[in-house]
Amino acid sequence: MDPSTADSDRALVRDFSLQALPDAFYDDPYPTYRALQVLDPVHRMPDGSLFLTRHGDLEAIYKDTARFSSDKKVEFAPKYGIGSLLFEHHTTSLVFNDPPLHTRVRHLIAGALNPRAIAETEPRLVTLVDGLLDAMEARGSVDLIEDFASAIPIEVIGNLLGVPHAERGPLRGWSLAILGALEPKLSPEVQERGERAVAEFLDYLRRLVADRRAKPGDAEHDVLTRLIAGETADGGKLSEVELLQNCIFILNAGHETTTNLIGNGLELLLRFPDQKQRLIDEPTLIRTAIEEFLRFESSNQLGNRGVAVDTEIAGIPLPKGSLITLCIGAANRDPAQFKSPDELDIARAPNRHLAFASGAHVCAGLNLARMEGRIAIGRFIARFPNFKSAGNPQRARRARFRGFTALPITLG
Repeated sequence: MDPSTADSDRALVRDFSLQALPDAFYDDPYPTYRALQVLDPVHRMPDGSLFLTRHGDLEAIYKDTARFSSDKKVEFAPKYGIGSLLFEHHTTSLVFNDPPLHTRVRHLIAGALNPRAIAETEPRLVTLVDGLLDAMEARGSVDLIEDFASAIPIEVIGNLLGVPHAERGPLRGWSLAILGALEPKLSPEVQERGERAVAEFLDYLRRLVADRRAKPGDAEHDVLTRLIAGETADGGKLSEVELLQNCIFILNAGHETTTNLIGNGLELLLRFPDQKQRLIDEPTLIRTAIEEFLRFESSNQLGNRGVAVDTEIAGIPLPKGSLITLCIGAANRDPAQFKSPDELDIARAPNRHLAFASGAHVCAGLNLARMEGRIAIGRFIARFPNFKSAGNPQRARRARFRGFTALPITLG
């Protein structure tokens, strides 16, 4: 290693904190991740929490729910304030909970997202995607995020929850505001925006739930009807708070990450024209291409755990109560797991990425997200193989979720 490079890497590691990220990090976090992985894979940040970057460490933690907890009440109380709507939402939703709540809610959601139910949604998704492609073709120059990537998951999740089409307008804004408040550094403006979004979303959902109670849908296809009527794994039913907050979670989980998957994947094909041509020549590679997009530019870059009992990781003692950030983006570029990790290979196999996490908290909607990505990107590239960049892509300035706010292109 060049001495100047070594000094630069040591400086990246020494100064790294999620509370003080330089602007360049949002454009390309991977040099920082790589330096941490090599020099300090269990990095202690200034606030005392740990930042982990190795694939093996993350996988071990994901699979050990006895030692590593997903419950965020202790972590989120000082961040949002006990009694705030953001605190209630993020400590009630599926992803930030341990059993028994996690088990109860996941049982209902996973049942509604079974392979048969997902397969039945495919024709409707194809129609949606083709309609968006028709509309873009009529314009010629488009924004891949606004006109395509963000429109798809909103419609899919809206259909699953039975949200009337005329009422879907605010959903994306609410989702962005609530998820924006999960960023490691929280400004008063972002917190206020998130609080307002939860309040407005809850007001809307109360009316939607009341209507669905009066006129239930088909529980085999309508997730909201299933959540209202279905028994949980322990034989009980969700409380009203659990029901409403997990409806918000379903939208948020299905919207942001899938938007990023589609946007990131299409941008990667622009950045790696040899892989773009390969996919054009071999469209059957779309399934492995989706996995590689998820690995190379993980939609969700960061996860969190709390230490439930005194333990250790990689020989480093971890007292009960320690807070850990799991860097998915770094783990998915770990050379110990992936050959040539900084090269995009749409035929990569095996590809044991952690974009959907692992263990008990593996994403319940992973097969739905894969289908959305496969149909959206596959049909786009088949229709517009000569699409080109029409300006600078605009990255979202966020550490947890990696994606674009704007991706201007011409269709060719």
